[in-house]
Amino acid sequence: MRLVLLLLLVILNGETFAQQLVFPDQPEWTHLDEGKPLSFTLTVSGNIPPVRYALDGGNGFGMQLDSVGHFIWTPSFDLVPRLEKQKEVSVIFQAEWKDGKHVRQPVNFLVNHINRPPVVEELPTFYVKQNTPSKYQIPADYVRDPDGDPLIFKPRESQMPEGAALTSLGQLTWTPSRNQFNSLRSNPLSIEFIVQDQPDKAETIGKIRVAQTQLDLPPDLLLVPSDSLWNIKENEVIYFKVYVSDPNGDDNIDQVDFISSDSRVPKSALKENSKVQREFAWSPGYYFVEEAEKKKEVLLTFFAFDKSSNRVQRKVRVTITDTENVAEKDKLLYQKYFNTLAASKNLIDLLDANNEKLDGVYRRAKKGKRNRTILTATLGGITGISPLFLAPDPSKSVSVVGGTSVLILNSLESGQVIGRSAADLQNKIKANRDLRTQLQLKGNYFARKYSLKSGRRGPDFETDRDELIRLLNSDQLTTLELSAQPQGVPLVKEIKSTFSDFSDE
Repeated sequence: MRLVLLLLLVILNGETFAQQLVFPDQPEWTHLDEGKPLSFTLTVSGNIPPVRYALDGGNGFGMQLDSVGHFIWTPSFDLVPRLEKQKEVSVIFQAEWKDGKHVRQPVNFLVNHINRPPVVEELPTFYVKQNTPSKYQIPADYVRDPDGDPLIFKPRESQMPEGAALTSLGQLTWTPSRNQFNSLRSNPLSIEFIVQDQPDKAETIGKIRVAQTQLDLPPDLLLVPSDSLWNIKENEVIYFKVYVSDPNGDDNIDQVDFISSDSRVPKSALKENSKVQREFAWSPGYYFVEEAEKKKEVLLTFFAFDKSSNRVQRKVRVTITDTENVAEKDKLLYQKYFNTLAASKNLIDLLDANNEKLDGVYRRAKKGKRNRTILTATLGGITGISPLFLAPDPSKSVSVVGGTSVLILNSLESGQVIGRSAADLQNKIKANRDLRTQLQLKGNYFARKYSLKSGRRGPDFETDRDELIRLLNSDQLTTLELSAQPQGVPLVKEIKSTFSDFSDE
């Protein structure tokens, strides 16, 4: 049987078909546990199979539903917070047909938190000396809880040697007697302990190997990761965990440090977390390698001394590659982007003001004024210039020219200066408007194309910027006799008012 969760009536060719999404019919099939897989095949009832199945809202949880309805999901162990115990996950299943019809059904999964027991890795050996109190702190890096639960340590009394004690914080103390110490030579001892998480009290058994130390052995130094050759960029970080142990006991460790072939590697790069654990983290920085060098090699030598001056060392060779400072480059490119559009905005404002001025001059010149005209006649075969009276009013007269001379009558305003043509003014107006239009179009294109940092890093940025700069330095500026006084730097919002696609990042 199948459980019907949704019914949709579809009318095809005058007939009614019931289309149903069919899910598993097991009771509480939507109740799941973390880490437990769920799989089923989604189907529909009726005579018309869907074209495809789809799932909304499941991508972030690792759910998979293929087009033919196969559903697979294993809730991850970190899905439900440890303090919440349960979490509801809502998704929508959908079936789609060729004619655009579809069926959608929401399903609420209730996922239960599953507590996992602690994990205990293979621990470093506990070295002891005869009749000497020895302490062993179980390293936190080797014991962890997958759910992040607090941990406590408990001894297994049947496995503890006489005189040994284990605290709830994981510190093992033991002072081996002569017989106990000698028996370790032929029979190494493993002390079992219990790690218990809280509050669920899931338990895991761990083992500490106890061995007899040798007299005045040097410390042991472990780098994690253990690679001795590194290749990094200037902006990358080289990171190590440094573990130190001493066969004669960790208290015998006297000094842990490093030396570098380059004095620019600071001593503060090595930080002490505990007597037996340190961390080394260092980033060269963009100016560590000279541009002419391309690469630089640094030798790091980590060492440890015990109180008897026994020494151990590990060497790491780091090759650092010169790296472009992307952040600084982006700042420089943005400054070019900003300055170019700021200059374009200033010039557009100047051209707008100049256009109003020229239009005003042209309107006054075109209008002219009565009784302010100049008579200009070419020299030639002129028979005479005399007033001609018009009957019947002898007070009205006009100038009459005889012969072959040419007479030109201009207004003072149309030329502004005697002998200067009004065509020059019209040419200036046209040049002013053409330059303004080109600058607006080029500026809009430049602001839009290079609004993102990634766009400005491309090879076309400088080419397009040069085209805009050529307009800013156009020869027409000399013809238009524009003022050369600086106009100041406009604000970002002022640039955006001229170029709407301008970006301030």
